[in-house]
Amino acid sequence: MSHPNLLAGIETCDDAGVYKITEDLALIQTLDFLTPIVDDPYTFGQVAVANALSDVYAMGGNPLTAMNIVCFPVNDMDMAILHDILRGGLEKMREAEVLLVGGHSVEDPELKYGLSVTGTVHPRKLLLNREARSGDLLVLTKPLGTGIINTALKAGMAPGELVRRATETMAELNRKAAEIMKDFTVNACTDITGFGLLGHACEMVDGGDTGILIHSSEVPVFPEIREFAEMGILPGGLHRNRKFRISMVEQGPSCPDWLMDTFFDPQTSGGLLVSVPETDAVLMAKRMNEEGLQYASIIGEVSDEPKGIIRVL
Repeated sequence: MSHPNLLAGIETCDDAGVYKITEDLALIQTLDFLTPIVDDPYTFGQVAVANALSDVYAMGGNPLTAMNIVCFPVNDMDMAILHDILRGGLEKMREAEVLLVGGHSVEDPELKYGLSVTGTVHPRKLLLNREARSGDLLVLTKPLGTGIINTALKAGMAPGELVRRATETMAELNRKAAEIMKDFTVNACTDITGFGLLGHACEMVDGGDTGILIHSSEVPVFPEIREFAEMGILPGGLHRNRKFRISMVEQGPSCPDWLMDTFFDPQTSGGLLVSVPETDAVLMAKRMNEEGLQYASIIGEVSDEPKGIIRVL
């Protein structure tokens, strides 16, 4: 389905749907929900909300309102758990200055929580994921590896300090990064979630006129995950991501296999991947570091050739 006011829809792999209301205003709509990836209900609520809001930030927009999406096993779990999840989510919405306006809940044997989010953006300031230009540099704002860490946690092998750091990262809003981006020229943006870094990078060049070069040594990762990856403690989604996109990826000899696994690792509430002209990219990454986004790093560049290919060196 197409419409002259539909600026982003299901025809592309963009992070949200965008509909132009006037020449100065467009509506962003997205929804996302999760099964628990941490043990603490309050923290799970915070992570789920940060994850859902991220799509609006990735489109260059401001989230305004949200509705809760809840699936809860009322006969098998204490309602206090649901209370804590919703409390954590509400606190994160308040941090983002997003207004909760309602929601819907159903009884379900598997717990799930997330949001439907509405935001706004000026149509000429909308960021899409396929507008990267040759010569742009790529900035990544959060470290990779949360999927591997969550898998290690389920196996009882992840140390508490690592889980704490990963959880803090997942619960961190992409709001600060999005605000800083508005002061620079940005050609394309997406957030790194379930398809992993390489999956989302492939979406940026699939069927287009550019390719991407990633410098593997510059990509921020949780260093402790190397041991887990080399032991084969990997989430099932990582293997599905690899199978789906490996035909578009070239692994260079300087990129070890464990790091390649990490680049396919599905992330929950991951960072933004931003395509920025070279001069602005250097200044933007520096500004992000100075304002507390310690992991923000330039990880690669957009190139003319080979088209539609991600080279990892």
